[in-house]
Amino acid sequence: MNGSLFPRPTPWVTRLIALNVAMQLLLATLFTAPGVMSGLQFSPGGALAHPWTFVSYMFVHAGWLHLAGNMVALYFFGTPVETRMGGRGFLFYYLLCGVGAAVFSLALSGIWQVSPFLGASGAVLGVALAFAIYWPDAEIYIFPIPFPIRAKTLVAALALAAAFFGLVLRNTEAGHIAHLAHLGGLIFGYLYFRFQSLAQQAPATAPRQVEHVVMVQSPARDAERAPANQVHRPEPKDGELLSAELDR
Repeated sequence: MNGSLFPRPTPWVTRLIALNVAMQLLLATLFTAPGVMSGLQFSPGGALAHPWTFVSYMFVHAGWLHLAGNMVALYFFGTPVETRMGGRGFLFYYLLCGVGAAVFSLALSGIWQVSPFLGASGAVLGVALAFAIYWPDAEIYIFPIPFPIRAKTLVAALALAAAFFGLVLRNTEAGHIAHLAHLGGLIFGYLYFRFQSLAQQAPATAPRQVEHVVMVQSPARDAERAPANQVHRPEPKDGELLSAELDR
């Protein structure tokens, strides 16, 4: 983890921030029709008919302040997390949390009233969870709180707040924010690390046993086969025996 107060953003954090800012500029200047925004936001009632909204909603925001809050959090949490995960791993995790937030909201829409929503909050909170898992005791200062908060405490508080506002106060003004999407991003981020931990704890495949084959030959076969270092000499003839005897 980089000890600099403002570390240089990593490649995918930079690209994601640039893409979100570019989308906000386009929606504020060229594509100002209300139908454009409604076609990109995630609405549980029309999600299956518009499957691209499972991803597109993450790149549009309700305003510049909404965008700034998410991008600042993505910069501070995402930069060290991408350094730890690597570019491809970080992008996969970011999209998993974002899509997971939409899937979680869709699953709950059958029993809870879930309003259409947009923004990268679900994905960014998943990245914040990854930061808290990698560096649980890192101290974070949040304005205007005068004292630091540990990363694990901050993420736990965000999870409880999302559950409280999304499930308990869903019919109030405070419940109109996409708290269920925030909670879904955290849940899918937790499942990612949980499955990763289980995969690492799985026992390795047992090594294949080598069969030892012992070759046994019968004495008859041994008698038939002469040793490799034995030299075969022909039997001497009768005359040769006589000559050898006389020489001796």
